[in-house]
Order: sequence, then structure tokens, then C-alpha cells
Amino acid sequence: MGTTTTAAGWRHTGTSAGLRQSLRTLAASVMMATTATAAMAAPSTEEVNTTGLAVTDDTVTVGILHSLTGTMAISETGSVQAEKLAIEQINAQGGVLGRQIKIIQEDGASDWPTFAEKSHKLLERDKVATVFGCWTSASRKAVLPVFEKDNGLLYYPTFYEGLEESHNVFYTGQEATQQILAGLNWAHEELGAKTFYLVGSDYIWPRTSMKIARKHIENVLHGKVVGEEYYPLGSTQFGSLINKIKLKKPDLVFGAVVGGSNVAWFKQLNAAGLTFKKQPMLTISVTEDEVLGIGGENVEGLYSSMKYFQSLDLPGNKEFVAAFKAKYGEDAVIGDVTESAYLGPWLWKRAVEAAGSFDVDKVVAASPGIEWNTSPHGELKVDENHHLWMRTRIGKWKADGQADVVWESDVIEPNPFPEGYQ
Repeated sequence: MGTTTTAAGWRHTGTSAGLRQSLRTLAASVMMATTATAAMAAPSTEEVNTTGLAVTDDTVTVGILHSLTGTMAISETGSVQAEKLAIEQINAQGGVLGRQIKIIQEDGASDWPTFAEKSHKLLERDKVATVFGCWTSASRKAVLPVFEKDNGLLYYPTFYEGLEESHNVFYTGQEATQQILAGLNWAHEELGAKTFYLVGSDYIWPRTSMKIARKHIENVLHGKVVGEEYYPLGSTQFGSLINKIKLKKPDLVFGAVVGGSNVAWFKQLNAAGLTFKKQPMLTISVTEDEVLGIGGENVEGLYSSMKYFQSLDLPGNKEFVAAFKAKYGEDAVIGDVTESAYLGPWLWKRAVEAAGSFDVDKVVAASPGIEWNTSPHGELKVDENHHLWMRTRIGKWKADGQADVVWESDVIEPNPFPEGYQ
């Protein structure tokens, strides 16, 4: 066993075979501390690409697959921006194994069959070395059979329900034990919540998340679920739901409404006088990206359970935020999934260099044990189950669209298959 550490805050704990890497000049960047190493010649294409991927002597092609149109565009646009920023920074440092990263971008259009179709194209026609993409669990489930059949590699950035582990996917967002259970425990202990109303959009992630939440509320917290409602993606009418919540008066509304529906949901809550001073609410789906569309005045006092908030006072985050705003404008905001998307290209680069190859199986084998202690959200480590060790934080939203972090956990080991919750 061995451990290596660089001035950039990267570490790798694993077998000596997993520590092989091609180190070249690590230039100063907005995300990494300056370090000087002797540049090494890029290895030949025959050495680093034995499976027919889109790799030449000086370029490597990757895919970006997100919803640029449709109801999910409000949430996924930030992911595209973050992935492109990371790739731009990596290229400025010399690329990956001496090769500049080229991008083929596809639009999943908030439609799960379209995601599957585009993943076929990226893997089978374009032969991309990896894909950074998807947001909803429905889109991930749609593309998963394609990635497993074609042995492609996907970096998936969204917090999700867990209950999945694939050789072909790395999950850079939180799974349920890191977000749902930690958040509910906090609400029970700090807010005294004993009765809960569960609300979500109507697809895989919210329904599975609420199933997990209900089991935790009833079996662990010994609380009571007094209502549970789901609305189709894109829904804009929540008057009936708001009246039910007023009637039931739960201690906490636990929410997982996604995409453009969030705008109508929170504006209608505010218009109905159901402010979060009167009705506490904890969401697992609202980040800075959504608040930009909703309006900070409509979410003031709302709590979110996330690993990342733009306001985090960490050196790595300050550098990330500065770089993001320099590229996309001072008014740009960064949410949890946007930050998770930023992690993907950097983790892939690190794994490729540890493997000394772009071949998917070698990259996968080299990934567990990679650590990045100065990431925007702080410490992380890639687990054998392809999820990340990370902290959970509770943020309380302000009228200016930013959140105050009111609670932070220790680093939580990922457990995508928690006993008793399946």
C-alpha cells in the first residue's frame, strides 16, 4: 500500500499499481496551488488507448450530456458551465497525458429516451473517452444500460436516492444516507420535527427518496408522515397542496420538487402566506441555481440539505467561485450539483494519470482511493463503491439568494445500499 500527496491537495491511497501516473507540469490555476514538476513526454497513443477511443497523439474527446432545453434546463445549465470550466483549466495545465480535451456536447432535452439516444451516439459513433452528464435519476437510469453494454464511463453529478452501484459510473453527488438521513436527523434534533409532509416531483428520485425518508421518520425518528404528494415534472399549480399543508400543519415539509416547477411552487407558497417562519421546510432539491429563478425573497428561511453552498468559507471554494464568475459573469451562481459537475473532469484526469491510460477499465481500477482535500466543498475521497466520502451541510436561505450554513456533519462514508431502507 502507498500514499502520494501533491501540493494541489490531491492524494491517492491504494495499491502501488494504482499509483502509477504520468506527471507533467502542474501550472498555477484557480483551483490548485502552484507546483513545479519536470515535464515529461506524452506517452504514445498505442500505450494509452488500446480500446479504440477518440484519442490521438495530441487530443482526447469527451462528451457532455445535459438538458439544455426543457423543464430541467434551469438545473442543468450550471453543470455544463462547471464541466467546461474544469476542462478549460485542465487544458491550460497541459491537458491529460499530454493531450488537450475536446468536447462533444449533446442536449438530453429533459427527455429520458433522448438521453439514451444521445449516449448511444457519444459512445458508439463518437467513441468518447468519458461522458460528464445527466441530472435526474430518470435520465441516469435511461443511459445506464447503454454505458454498461458499451463499457463507457459516466461521471454523474447529482445528489440522488442511492440504491445503485455500477462499474461504469462515478457518482460525485450525495447518496441518500449523506443527504436525506443526515438532513432529517438534523431537523428532528434541531427543529424538534415530529410530523412531516413529504412533497416531490413524480419520477424515480423523489419517490425513492421519500420512501427512504418515510422509513427513517417512522422507524428511526419515531415520527409521523401526515401527507405525501407528487406532481408531474413541469407542474405549475400547487394551490390544492398548499391548502392541505395549511390544514395538516406539519412540523416540517420535506421537499424534492425539481426543475422549473420550483419557481411556481415557492412563489405560490409565498403568495399564500405560507412563509418559512410559519411553516418550516427542508428541501433536498433547491440550490443556488434554482434560487436564481425562484427569487431569494420567495425562499428566505427555507433550509436545504447539501454538501456544498456557494458561501462556503474555504480556500478551494473561493478560488472556484472567482474562476466561475470570471468566466460566466459576476451575476453567475453556483449550486451543489454545479460544484459536483466541476469535480468530474478533475477526478477523471487524476484517475487517467494514475492509470497511465484512457482505457475505461484501467481508469476505473485506478480511481478508488483518490482524495482531494482542497476541493471547493472540502475533503473528498473516491470509495470502492464509486461514490464519494463527503460532508453534509444545512443551509438557510437569505433574501439575497445565498445561504448561511447552520450545520455541518463530519465526513460521511458513502453507503448506497443502507440496510433497512431498500
